[in-house]
Amino acid sequence: MVAPTFGIDMVTSQAAAVSLDQDWQAVGEALSNLSSHALLALGLGRTWGDILQWLAVIAAIYLLVLDRTNWRTNLLTALLVPYLALQLPGFIFDFLRGNVGLWIAFIAVVIRLFFASQLPQSIHGDLELPAAFILLIVTAPKLLVEYRTSVYAEVISVIIGAYLLVQHISNAGGCRPAFAESRGVSHTIGIILLFVAPLYAIFTYIL
Repeated sequence: MVAPTFGIDMVTSQAAAVSLDQDWQAVGEALSNLSSHALLALGLGRTWGDILQWLAVIAAIYLLVLDRTNWRTNLLTALLVPYLALQLPGFIFDFLRGNVGLWIAFIAVVIRLFFASQLPQSIHGDLELPAAFILLIVTAPKLLVEYRTSVYAEVISVIIGAYLLVQHISNAGGCRPAFAESRGVSHTIGIILLFVAPLYAIFTYIL
């Protein structure tokens, strides 16, 4: 006569359920670690300074894009190239300074040398500042790169933002048009956002 196995089956089911719960718990912890590591890799999730740095970079790119549209101004937007190089998060800066940046710079120089007559609008217009940005990062001396994370770099970024703000207000005809007209407000907001990251960094350096 075969002995009943109901008790053994029940114990096995309970053990399987406990094991399944542990597996789901491990999956949840793995996903949590993955998200936290991804945020750290992007420079987010650690400090306000990281978030403000991303905000300043987005504002600079926004101003560069505006200057290539019908909202073009007389601002010296070339100053945004060194500003971006100073405020760019470290892992992106290092990535562009490596082999990827070297290849992009090489291709940009080749296009500039041999295709300038075929693509005059792109080379002397839309792609001019992005190419200069890559060349600046790739060719920057190591000594200057080391100062990128110092208070001097933050002061330079503030000076660039201040110059662009003064220039924008002057071109708009005063503070009121710069802050009231729809065309002026978009540039004003973008320029003001350039100050957030360097001023916060200077404040933390002082403390």
